Amino acid sequence: MHTQANTTSPSLLNKIAFVTGGSRGIGAAIVRRLALQGATVVFTYQSSASEAQALAGKVEAAGGKALAVQADAADAAALTAAIDQVAAQFGRVDILVNNAGVFLPGAIDDFSLADFDKTVAVNVRAVFVAIKAAVAHMQTGGRIINIGSTNAHRMPFGGAAAYAMSKSALSGLTQGLSRDLGPRGITINNVEPGPVATDMNPPTGDFADLMHGLMALPRHGSADEIAGMVAYLASEEAAFVTGAGLKIDGGFAA
Repeated sequence: MHTQANTTSPSLLNKIAFVTGGSRGIGAAIVRRLALQGATVVFTYQSSASEAQALAGKVEAAGGKALAVQADAADAAALTAAIDQVAAQFGRVDILVNNAGVFLPGAIDDFSLADFDKTVAVNVRAVFVAIKAAVAHMQTGGRIINIGSTNAHRMPFGGAAAYAMSKSALSGLTQGLSRDLGPRGITINNVEPGPVATDMNPPTGDFADLMHGLMALPRHGSADEIAGMVAYLASEEAAFVTGAGLKIDGGFAA
């Protein structure tokens, strides 16, 4: 059993973090971890207000600071407005985590243009929009962490070409923007999870067994393991890390 690291070091004390898609799964683990490390965390959700407010309440009850705001990642105006509001309220944005994403499966013969456009809108365009909005409010020492996927490097089954393409695009965007943002003292990195246990991706069953057979470490990762890497990249310890793609995939792409 893998649980969140028992760490109380406030390495992100007084930092202002903005996390997209933070109400569940990996996103919720990131919200909890950044708050545990001392950051004030504002996170977006698309539709489940009760779930998002429950997470914020749990963070606050544990002594952290979290605020849930509704914003569809595919809506550029809404996403930009949410980031601008955070900057207006807190004076800046120190950490941006682009976690919101969609996986719409389908073979090329059946994959609709609407699903293709949605994949690009959420997995690529929204990341660009959020970064563009956030860097206007970032100072030297700012941190941007994108949540990509190991499927940018290895896609061992069919029906996921558009998803793999979108995560490959995120890898290129991260590398390119590291050159734009480096002179400003802002780092940007791409965390690339492999199979991670969530409600939508159970760690047991036939499909999980298939995935485990492709891995050096035959198990699903935990959301807290991903959050730990995000917290590291957001910290001062990672000040010399930028433009990197960091696979956390149990050797899936090895």
